[in-house]
Amino acid sequence: MTVLETQSTDTAGTRRLTTAKAMVEGITQEMQRDPSVIYLGEDVGKYGGIFSSTAGLLDRFGGDRVLETPVSETVVLGLANGAPGEGMRPIA
Repeated sequence: MTVLETQSTDTAGTRRLTTAKAMVEGITQEMQRDPSVIYLGEDVGKYGGIFSSTAGLLDRFGGDRVLETPVSETVVLGLANGAPGEGMRPIA
């Protein structure tokens, strides 16, 4: 089941998403479109991020593109700043 299949549609034809589901959908679309996009942060892998905001990304894209960082904002920012120099497009 995809993210799109789990959402309801109201009578006007617009979809209503929780913030977490909208985040997963947007990140998934960008990671599908561009293989240089990586996602990194604390508890974003197996845990699925806060409020499940990254649920399923690790299974779909693997540990090479969904990177679990230590609990350190300095590390997250350091990786996010250095990744573009290696041709990656980070989402932190």
